[in-house]
Amino acid sequence: MNRRAPAIAAVVGVAVLALVVVLVISPSERQQSDPGRELIGNVAPALTGTTLTGDRFDIDEHRGQWVLVNFFATWCPPCVEEHPELVAFSERNRGEVQVVSVAYDSHELDRVRKFFAEKGGDWPVITGGADGATIEYRVKGVPESFLVDPSGTVVTKYNGGVTAEELEAAMAAASGEGVPGGGGT
Repeated sequence: MNRRAPAIAAVVGVAVLALVVVLVISPSERQQSDPGRELIGNVAPALTGTTLTGDRFDIDEHRGQWVLVNFFATWCPPCVEEHPELVAFSERNRGEVQVVSVAYDSHELDRVRKFFAEKGGDWPVITGGADGATIEYRVKGVPESFLVDPSGTVVTKYNGGVTAEELEAAMAAASGEGVPGGGGT
């Protein structure tokens, strides 16, 4: 008999118990414990960095318009799934909204370039110099997106993907207006 068997069984048991606890906690309870939610209602943290095109992005230069900050990775299935929604949102709200993505796989610039070339999206993609952004925005995983109003305040946060309609509804609710950009129904 293997002397390690009881120890291995104990570790497996603890892992299974931890998984059950995570699965039993409702999504709303998980969101309430999400540290990034603390940003809602506060001024968005600084976000600067170098984009795929070599330009400099600074969120403060976009005061006066909506900004959607999207943390993503090319290897992340939910990121790939939500990308067409971000493209639609950006196109329908051109001039009113600045989408900016922060690439987790920024060390693989060719992969990020190929992703945008194949899937669309003509907004800035920060690939360098934004290392502290994930800490400042309290990002736990990708995709995560933050909708920032024209005054620079974080209106809402999305974990695990978002639709164009959800974003447009949040903009409309925050501004007290109808759905911008002709989106929705």
